[in-house]
Amino acid sequence: MIRPILIHPDPRLKRICTPVDDLSDGLRALADDMLQTMYDAPGIGLAAPQVGVMDRLIVMDCVKEEGEAPRPLVMFNPEILAASDETNVYEEGCLSIPEQYAEVTRPSAVDVRWIDRDGNERQETFDGLWATCVQHEIDHLNGKLFIDYLGPMKRQMITRRMQKLKREQAKARA
Repeated sequence: MIRPILIHPDPRLKRICTPVDDLSDGLRALADDMLQTMYDAPGIGLAAPQVGVMDRLIVMDCVKEEGEAPRPLVMFNPEILAASDETNVYEEGCLSIPEQYAEVTRPSAVDVRWIDRDGNERQETFDGLWATCVQHEIDHLNGKLFIDYLGPMKRQMITRRMQKLKREQAKARA
């Protein structure tokens, strides 16, 4: 099921999410819905708070090459264990901040530990786009958006655009 994605500013996007202590069928179904929602958007990552659920769950798939097999990842309680000193700059966007992009500097590689959809603990080192994406999505679980890395003027400008977009969407539904 494709779920509606919250648009900034929404107070739920600024909240810290609760750790998942027990993997239920409902949480697995949520993860499946989130993957479907992410692919439909289309995006490469989605965090539970973006669909209004305050649990520590992210999904991502950064495979972009035509003909390459998708690699959907479901991560419950993801945490960064280590980050490289070396950094990368990527132009980031966000499904909760549509059509707004900005360059963000982050560590170029991170070691991440999480619980997969089967309840197994996993650990992997991500680099490049995968590293940027996993950091961006984990930020969502901590109530942080990519625009929080920007200067106040640029952040306010994007926030005003999103407020305008939400007003236009509300009028269209009325």
